[in-house]
Amino acid sequence: MTSLNGAVVLVTGANGGIGTHFVREALARGAAKVYATARSPREWDDDRVIPLALDVTDPGSIDAVVAQASDVTVLINNAGTAPSTPGILTHTAEEIRSNVETNFLGPLFLARAFAPALSAKGGNTAIIDMHSALSWFAVMGIYSATKAALWSATNSLRLELQPAGVQVVGVHVGWVDTPMAAGATDPKLDPALLVTQVFDATEAGEHEVLADETSVQARAGLSAPLEVVYPQLALGE
Repeated sequence: MTSLNGAVVLVTGANGGIGTHFVREALARGAAKVYATARSPREWDDDRVIPLALDVTDPGSIDAVVAQASDVTVLINNAGTAPSTPGILTHTAEEIRSNVETNFLGPLFLARAFAPALSAKGGNTAIIDMHSALSWFAVMGIYSATKAALWSATNSLRLELQPAGVQVVGVHVGWVDTPMAAGATDPKLDPALLVTQVFDATEAGEHEVLADETSVQARAGLSAPLEVVYPQLALGE
């Protein structure tokens, strides 16, 4: 388990709807410092928040942030992007590359970069990776594919960092009520409730967060026949 009280937290994508709640809730739980990172960081109204420029797709930017924030005890890989269309055959080559670099390679390389410092602290440290219910339900093309890849990488990181006492938490959720989901008509989870669940699970020592019924159902579908998960496959039989 990892306490937020006295923690030094780094949040990627801190300017967004979920990221902002991570910053605020970490402070509410007693974090000593929060590095709020974004490509174009904004000012905050709390001296405990340190804005840092970070492009998760740029190795040099990652290296610079690791050097400036070597005291981090909790890394939250929250930054993400999504394509404009759901079909993997309709994505542009740039959309595919952008999703792979932002949603998969960025979090993985950040975790690798911070792992030595987190491991050296001897416990009470964590990496939180924001996956998606779509990690397990391939209806959003390259977005689903990158989130599935991140889920697998998170499982690997969890096993490799466990001996050093670094907790690795994977978070799955469906739609969240943020600007990114503005066009969605399905039920949306309040981002404040999502962040509360994530931090509650982290402080309780849990490894995985299924934040809503959508993610619970998607997780259960992993053991179901493909024709049950994707009924359209049975239409031509």
